[in-house]
Amino acid sequence: MMKSKMIIAGIGAALFLASCSKKETSENTNTLTDSATTAVQPVSADSITKATPTAAGDTSENALDWAGTYEAVVPCADCPGIKTSLTLNNDKTFSIKEEYLERNSKNEDKGTFVWDTTGSIITLKGKSASYKYKVGENTLFQLDMDGKEITGPNKDLYIFKKK
Repeated sequence: MMKSKMIIAGIGAALFLASCSKKETSENTNTLTDSATTAVQPVSADSITKATPTAAGDTSENALDWAGTYEAVVPCADCPGIKTSLTLNNDKTFSIKEEYLERNSKNEDKGTFVWDTTGSIITLKGKSASYKYKVGENTLFQLDMDGKEITGPNKDLYIFKKK
């Protein structure tokens, strides 16, 4: 009789311990689930506003850090070159400054730009500026009026480097 009471007490203790450890496992699982859910929550927007990308997948528009100032000295028909500084902003606005070397002539413009459907080429839309650029890693490649890459011996002069 004493032996059966001991067995019953042992089974009761085992059941009690099993129910406690099962509850801890359940609580740990909930904690992990809550942590994972919290980690996936969207982060609040910072002070920099980004426009919605136009193309799906990895493109220059959504995979590169394209916002910033780019500079180049592009060829000029009747002067040594045009020192150009182009600033692209996250909200799809731009400002451009062009200084004709060895001439007392400067041009400044501001406006917006649009991405093409591939998300790799931008077109400036300002008062006078209507240039097209292919966007690369810390680089802009100025395109011709038809949106094609410039070829020939001076093609490297149309590459803008990010400051």
